Formats: sequence, C-alpha cells, structure tokens
Amino acid sequence: MAVSQTISDFTPIIMLYLLLHSTLISAVNITHLLSPYPDLSDFSDLLSTTTVAADLTQRTSLTLLAVPNSFLRTSELIRRSPSSTNIADVIRYHVLLQYLSLHDLRRLPPSGKLITTLFQTTGRATNNFGSVNVTYDDKTDTTIVRSPAAYSQAPSNATVISLINNLPYNVSIYSVNSLIVPYGFDLLASESRPPLGLNISKALIDGHNFNVAASMLAASGVVQEFESDEGGAGITLFVPTDDAFSDLPASANFQSLPADKKADVLRFHVLHSYYPLGSLQSIVNPVQPTLATEDKGAGSFTLNISRVNGSVAINTGIIQASVTQTVFDQNPVAIFGISRVLLPKEIFGKNAVLEKSPPISGAPAPFMPMNYSPDLYGPSPPPGEMHSSATVRTVNFAVFCIGLLYVFV
Repeated sequence: MAVSQTISDFTPIIMLYLLLHSTLISAVNITHLLSPYPDLSDFSDLLSTTTVAADLTQRTSLTLLAVPNSFLRTSELIRRSPSSTNIADVIRYHVLLQYLSLHDLRRLPPSGKLITTLFQTTGRATNNFGSVNVTYDDKTDTTIVRSPAAYSQAPSNATVISLINNLPYNVSIYSVNSLIVPYGFDLLASESRPPLGLNISKALIDGHNFNVAASMLAASGVVQEFESDEGGAGITLFVPTDDAFSDLPASANFQSLPADKKADVLRFHVLHSYYPLGSLQSIVNPVQPTLATEDKGAGSFTLNISRVNGSVAINTGIIQASVTQTVFDQNPVAIFGISRVLLPKEIFGKNAVLEKSPPISGAPAPFMPMNYSPDLYGPSPPPGEMHSSATVRTVNFAVFCIGLLYVFV
C-alpha cells in the first residue's frame, strides 16, 4: 500500500520530468553531423545551399546517402552547373525517409525494398520514381541503391561504401560511391531555359480541387497575365482550394466586388518570383510584394510568409492561410494549394469583420526516446559526459527542486 502511495505521489513529478526533457528536443542538424568528415564537405555544402538541410529539421527518422568529394567532383551534375532546382531534387533523392541501420540493410530481401525519399514528397516525381530500391547481396556484403525505373539514365544507382554516423532509430548516414539521378531528369537543364508555356487553368483543373479558382482566373482574364510573366524571375501562385472558397466569411462579400478589385485580389495571390517549397520554408525576407503590389504601388498588397508548426504560413494582416499541397513545381513556375482565400486588408480590412483564422494544422511533435543522442541536436559532449550540457544540468536541477517541494508540501 505504501509503495502504491509513493508511486502515485511521484507520478506528477515523473510526468513533469518527461515534459521538461521533451523541451530539449530540437531540430535535426544534419550538417553538424557531417562536419567531422572533411571528405563530405561538398555534399554538406549542397545540403545547405539547396535548403534541403532546412527541409530535414522536422524529420525524426531518416537515412542520408552522402557522396564523398572525390566522387561528387567528377559528377556531370556538378561540373555542368544545371539548374538549382535539379540539384536540390537530386540531393532530396539521397534522403530516405526511413531509419536504416546496418542490421536493417542486411535483412533486406533479395528483391530489395522500395523506400520513399524526400524527393517523392515534392510532387515532382512520376509514379513512384521518387523512391529508391535498396538491395543487399549477402555473398559480397554489398548494398546497392537504385532508381526503380527500368530505363533510368546513368547514374541511376550507387553502392554503399560505409556507415558514417548512426543515431539509433533517428538518423543514419552512409557514404555512397555516386550521385543517383532520379528518373526523367535533364542534367544539362539551364537556369536560363525558356518559359514552360504552362496552361495554368489546365494545371489547376488537373489538380481536381481548384475548379473555383480556375473558373475565376479564366473569367477575369488575369490568367493570361500570369502566364506571360513566367519568364525572367518566374512566378509563384497560391491557389485556394474549393473548400477555401466555401469557407469565406459572410462579411467578406467577394462576389460583389467590381471586376477590377476581383482582379486585384487574384493578383494578390501571386509572387513575381519562382519559389519552390524549400525556399518558401526558409525565405529570408518574409514580407513579399505581389503582382497587385506592382499594380497598386510599393508597400501595398504584400504578403507575410513564414514557417509555423512545420507548414508555410501566409498572413495578409486579416487572414492567415497555410500551404496544403504542391500542385505544380518546375522552374520558372510554382503553384501551391492553400487553405484559405487571401483577402487583402487594402480591400477587406476596413469594412469586413473576419473571424479569427484557425490555427495552422501540423503534425504533433513526435515522442522521442529518452536515450537520444546529443549529436543529433547540437555539439557533442566531451567523452564520458553523457547529457552533461549546461541546459540538461539546469533542467535536472529544476526538476529535483520541484520534486523536493512536492514531497515537503
């Protein structure tokens, strides 16, 4: 009975301890994990400059295939300097969204296993060609990672050289002997390639959830204006879903606006620059002018873009929306589905009283095991000092004091 009472008394302390420890969990610092290995410096730089490293901050289970400098510097992809979008997606193709230890690799079936990569999540991969097939040959103790497409262009496979770093159940890093290029890539694509000539209305109709936006764009005539702006710096469109239009507050009488103001609202959904999703997530200047800004004057009709709970948030001053999906992304055009219609305060701010925007939905932070490695989240502690950082000592001391206070009270 006494034992039960003691456990019951200390349950809140245990829960508080776990809660405080959970606050120590922070983003995966993949470039920090690579920093002790000079031969992987070029690959680490690519992770940073393409913003893929930023894409990984919310991932808690992954396998990275890193290419040493000696192999990377002989790659056609690097030597011929193709588009930054291609480079970023090739690097994403080397991020497997599953933790694989050496033991896991050696248990793979002879036919291999299809594993999703970060590239598959962009929406730019055809079918399952954003995945890789990983096979293990027990006779030669060799692991090979290859494109699942039967007729991929070379290099479409790589051999695992060695395990570089392993943080159990979270991150494993292997070196491989080649970059792997996803199926259908043009390695010689140039940043100065001509505009796509994309039919935006058709792209939205093909997306199956943007019929209202497609109809409004076609009726207003601004879609031709957008398509003519594909050249140069490109464009980024934020397109509300059909549900977003049905959720418009009654006080925002969008349909009653005159044609010129409707056009301004539609232009308000377009940036006159090409931003892939990774760039939006790490955008340097959060206040972005829109096509409506160009029409109405500097400082007006701007969007505030930031990252909230792992999603891209877009704030107009009276409405906050989130990016829900990638509809199309190929330089120089990016089209993203968003959760709400972006209402500019210049038109709706004075006369419309809008309800509070709902919080941006995002996956809850996953529970992390207590025996996580400090290497995953910051500089390594000195040998023999597990979890001996000042932060951990401070939290442990605080928990101890709270525990004493609880017992005495």
